[in-house]
Amino acid sequence: MEELLEDRPVDLVAALARARSPEPPGPDTPAGGAVRAWPGPPRPLPPADPADLDLGTLLRHSLCAADDSGRLRPVSSAGALHPVDAELHVGPGCSLPPGRYGYDPLRHRVHHLGPQPESTPPGVTAELSVTARRTISHYGHRAWPLLLLDTGHAAAALFLAARALGTHEPEVRLDGLAESPLAAVHVPPPGGRGGPAHQEGGWGQAHQEGGARVLDPPGGPATPGELLARRSTPPPLPGAPSQDALLAVLTTAQRAGTGTLREVVTTAARPGGGDLSWCAAVGPPRPALMALSADGTTLRRHAAGEARPTLAAWAAGQAWVADAGAVLLAHGCPAAADAAHIRRAHLLAGFAVHLAHVTALRHGLAARPVGSWQQADLGAALGAAPGRDWVVHALALGTRHADEENTT
Repeated sequence: MEELLEDRPVDLVAALARARSPEPPGPDTPAGGAVRAWPGPPRPLPPADPADLDLGTLLRHSLCAADDSGRLRPVSSAGALHPVDAELHVGPGCSLPPGRYGYDPLRHRVHHLGPQPESTPPGVTAELSVTARRTISHYGHRAWPLLLLDTGHAAAALFLAARALGTHEPEVRLDGLAESPLAAVHVPPPGGRGGPAHQEGGWGQAHQEGGARVLDPPGGPATPGELLARRSTPPPLPGAPSQDALLAVLTTAQRAGTGTLREVVTTAARPGGGDLSWCAAVGPPRPALMALSADGTTLRRHAAGEARPTLAAWAAGQAWVADAGAVLLAHGCPAAADAAHIRRAHLLAGFAVHLAHVTALRHGLAARPVGSWQQADLGAALGAAPGRDWVVHALALGTRHADEENTT
C-alpha cells in the first residue's frame, strides 16, 4: 500500500483491473491535508470590474467549500474527500492580475505561483490534477477510477458556473492524453473569444442546436442558486421517476458523455477513443434497462428484466441501490483499454453525470452519484462477450416527497 500513497505515475491499466476486482480495500490510512499546500501567502479574490471575469464568483459556484469542514463543496466527490486541485492560469480580462495561481477551496483564497505561461489566452484556464492520497486513504486500490470521476465532476462544475455567469462558450479538455493535469477548463472574459479552441492542440466547445447550447441542462444554464443548492441526496432514493424526467436525464448524460459530440472533447470520437453508452435501470411494473431511441426523442427498451439488485451487488455492495427509483448508467471502457482511453472514459462519465444530476434536480428528483463498481461487466451480464462493456459511473434517482423538498 505504501507505494500507492505517493502521488507518482501509476500503471492505470493494472489499477483499473484491480479496482474492478472483488478484492476489498484495506484499513484506512492517513489522508494528509484536505487541500494542496500551495507555496506563498494566501490572497483574497478581489471584486471584478464590469468588463472582467469575476473569478471569485466563478470559483464560489464551482469548487469552493460551503463550510469550514470542506465536506459541502458543490461538487460530488467519493467519500467527500475532494482530491481535485485547481491551478489557475489567468490571462487578461480577469479580476486577478495575469499569472499562475493555486486555488485553496477551503479558504477561498489563491496563492500566486509565478507568471502566466506565454500562451495563456484572455480569461482563466483551470488545470485540474489530483492529490491521489486523499482518496486512496479510504478506498485503497479502488481509488483511481474515483479520482478520474471526481475530476470530471469538477470540470463540469466549472463549466456550469461559467454558464451561470453568462460567459461565452466555456471550453473543456477531457481528452485523457495527459497524466497531469488530467483536465482543463477555459473560461473567457465577458464577451471574449479567442481561447484555446483556436490554438494548436484544439479544445472542444459547446456548440448550439436551435439556438441552445447542447450541454446546458434542459431549460437553459443552471442558475447560481441551483449550483449552490445541489447536493447528493443521502439514501434511500425510492420512487420511480416519470418518463419525461428519465428522458431528460438520459438526454443530458448522452449529449455530454459520448464521443460523438466533438464540442465536448475533440479527440474522443477517434477509433478506440473513450466513447460511452448510456442506459437506465428501472423497476416494476416493467423492469428493464432503458436507453434513448435512435432519434433521441423517446425511451426504448435496451434489455428486459430487473437489474437493480445486481447493480447493488456490483456497487461495492450498497444495498440501497436495489431500491432506487432508477439508476442511470455510463458503460463502456473495455478491459483492453489503454491508459488514455481509461482516463477519457472516466473523465467524460464524471462530467456527464454531474450535468445529469442538475437535470434530475430540475425535475424534482433526488439523485446520488455512484462511482465504485466491482465485477460490473454489464455486457457479459446481457449475453455479450465478457470484458468489453463495463459500468463506469452511475446516478441513482428517486422521487422527492413534499417534506423532503430542498427549499434553499
